[in-house]
Amino acid sequence: MINCIIFDMDGVLVDSEPVIEKAAIMFFKEIGVNAVSDDFKPFIGAGEDRYIGGVCEKYGIQYNTDMKKRVYDIYLEIVGSFLKVYEGTLPTLIKLKEKGYKLALASSADAVKINANLTVAGIDKSIFDVIISGGDVKNKKPAPDIYLKTAKTLGEEPEKCVVIEDAINGVKAAKDAGMICIGLTTSFSKDRILDAGADYICSDIKDIYDIIKN
Repeated sequence: MINCIIFDMDGVLVDSEPVIEKAAIMFFKEIGVNAVSDDFKPFIGAGEDRYIGGVCEKYGIQYNTDMKKRVYDIYLEIVGSFLKVYEGTLPTLIKLKEKGYKLALASSADAVKINANLTVAGIDKSIFDVIISGGDVKNKKPAPDIYLKTAKTLGEEPEKCVVIEDAINGVKAAKDAGMICIGLTTSFSKDRILDAGADYICSDIKDIYDIIKN
């Protein structure tokens, strides 16, 4: 019996991966590093400390949290112009809510990024019973902490939760939390998402209801 649907944010509700990548590349250019798209891929879904810090390691730079703050400042400047909202996002959230499921948002991003994305996307935070950010847990994805905390906050057993994820790190986190995972192929290929452990695959968020109800 599934009671709760837990959504990742970036690459699931909104197409924000290109926006944070653009902001990070702009930041690295400011400090004299010509970072490229492939540098960031291993760290997608792991939160911005690791997203930026991992690329810092590659280029021999000491990471500090002021760097993340600068990337977020750039992100807030450009998100309104570049963020894309998946067409099926809001209708899917409304449909699931009407069907009686508890809805949660669990993102490795900081609250500032979550709030900016939801505002630009026109998604009222009240549609979620719980919102958990990366700042609410010590260990980010692929550790299962954020999904376990979300289930605990909702008062639900992990096995009664379904996670919607697009990232390898997120799928691993969901499965290690003991949850069912539906993988969206918005950021990685079907094969890579399946190899990470996803139970089901779809290419569009609007299709998840049909998977869940079956």
